[in-house]
Amino acid sequence: MSSALKWEKLSSRYLVKEQWATLRVDTCRMPDGTLIDDYYVLEYPNWVNAIALTEEGEVILIRQYRHAAEKVILELPGGCIDPGETPEKAIERELLEETGYQFESLEPLCILHANPSTSANITSSYLARGGRKVQEQHLDGREEIEVLTVNIDEFKDLVLNNQLPQALHASAAFHALLKLGKLG
Repeated sequence: MSSALKWEKLSSRYLVKEQWATLRVDTCRMPDGTLIDDYYVLEYPNWVNAIALTEEGEVILIRQYRHAAEKVILELPGGCIDPGETPEKAIERELLEETGYQFESLEPLCILHANPSTSANITSSYLARGGRKVQEQHLDGREEIEVLTVNIDEFKDLVLNNQLPQALHASAAFHALLKLGKLG
């Protein structure tokens, strides 16, 4: 990173500090000396998601209601990284909880920022292979998730036709399709 572009954070104070979202306001100095005394930053937990392939090579997707969008959305399995948890352990846990599948291997795909101008968290995306169903779902009290599988060509069509509307999931899907040799 070019240090000539980096801002100096002079102070921070929290306006909201809750489990699922935190809003802070920073006072910063730009390299040219300009003071910014009201830069708002959203702090969320870091997230994980996966393009999860069964032993048969099918892609596991989930469908759930997303209240802010007021829609039922097709997504990749994933969720929040718990405090003290590695991204790899988090995605293994999330896959098991949301889908009931365990996987033979995990391969990092990409690390994404949802909106680095206002959000401080990152999403780690993985390609999980060799999934087999080992249990039923163990969802938390705020989740109702439908699990479905599609073959890789159907998955590609869903992605290319904007049927995976969550931006971080769509980006990870393109990375996976490229890695799997399905784009080109």
